[in-house]
Amino acid sequence: MQDSSSHALFTQDPIVFGILMLVLGLVFYTSGLKNRLIQKVYTIFPPLLMCYFLPGILNSAGVIDGENSILSTIGSRYFLPACLILFTLNLDLKEIWRMRKRAGLVFIAGTIGIIIGGPLALWLTSVIAPEVVVGEGADAVWRGFGSLAGSWIGGGANQVALKEILEPSPALFSATIAVDVFVAYGWMAILLYAITKNTVIDRYLKADARDVQQLMAKMERQSKENSRIPEAKDLILMVAIAFGGTGLAALLSDPIAHWVQTNYPSLEKFSLTSPFFWLILVATLIGISLSFTPARKLEYAGASKMGTTLLYMLIVTIGMQMDILAIFANPGLFLVGILWICIHAIIIFTVTKLTKAPFFYMVVGSMANVGGVASASVTAAAFHPSLISIGVVLSVFSYAIGTYAGWLCAMLMRMVLGG
Repeated sequence: MQDSSSHALFTQDPIVFGILMLVLGLVFYTSGLKNRLIQKVYTIFPPLLMCYFLPGILNSAGVIDGENSILSTIGSRYFLPACLILFTLNLDLKEIWRMRKRAGLVFIAGTIGIIIGGPLALWLTSVIAPEVVVGEGADAVWRGFGSLAGSWIGGGANQVALKEILEPSPALFSATIAVDVFVAYGWMAILLYAITKNTVIDRYLKADARDVQQLMAKMERQSKENSRIPEAKDLILMVAIAFGGTGLAALLSDPIAHWVQTNYPSLEKFSLTSPFFWLILVATLIGISLSFTPARKLEYAGASKMGTTLLYMLIVTIGMQMDILAIFANPGLFLVGILWICIHAIIIFTVTKLTKAPFFYMVVGSMANVGGVASASVTAAAFHPSLISIGVVLSVFSYAIGTYAGWLCAMLMRMVLGG
């Protein structure tokens, strides 16, 4: 979608896409240089983080128009399901099943952290700065943050569903979206930086990371033993499977969602009437199904590398939607968001520490809640491509419970504020 009223310097999607690809190339080229100063910068700001924030800076500075561009839709509807298929081609279900207990426990702790963190954050804000949480009717703050709870437990579809249920005013909903973007991606930035200190953190947690290490070692060993230089045929097959599978998922998602909406409308609270939910679920199932076929051998020709390329293309389209200056529009509401994410972080970190789970479980468990499938995939990839499937599985589950858990959080917020 083009918006002729936009004041951005570049609004045409082909130009914006070219700029985003140049940003990707610049980040990866400079991150590989041996210059000590540049390497120090990338130690503080990892390449992954730069791929989020540089497009955000360009959007905030008015160089590109992230709000009205169709590229964000292309990223979520094309690149995301395609890379999920490629990442799950080499899925090892047996190894993932071994991890289910601790990974699931930490994930649930993250969900609980969001559900009780919202009401606690609103209560603390009402004590510290009561003027921030005033509002009645459609402007009642709990309505806006209730919709945000859907995003932080599930994803955008859950947030929209709760928006329709709770009916916040357009201004309040827009303000909470700014909180969502800034706080959620700020938390993700902290986690991405912390991943570079993963060994130190695991030592502090006294974590037993053997299951994670064994999976990574197994995948690396298989890769070394079977890797080959990809031919044009391999690359074409990867693209065909990734986008052909995406097309099939899109073909099935709308009628499935419509059928559920028609026959079981009560399931809307679980996001089961959302075509995007079914797009992600079906794409993931296609990738898992292909892992039982000879198609899994494409991993030895670099399927996960192709998936990573698509993932980074997705990342810059997400980053271009960020408005770095939005924090100054409603600064009081950001206090609620920051307190909220801090409570979530404390709870999930405490459970990780008590269970001696590896830091990986905390990061992916948190992002599967707060960021959804894209963020969980990104952070899992920062550990190792073989671990992405764990983030995908947890994220799909979070989509299923996001609306219901978000509604519960909203009702608790309403009780806290006496609304």
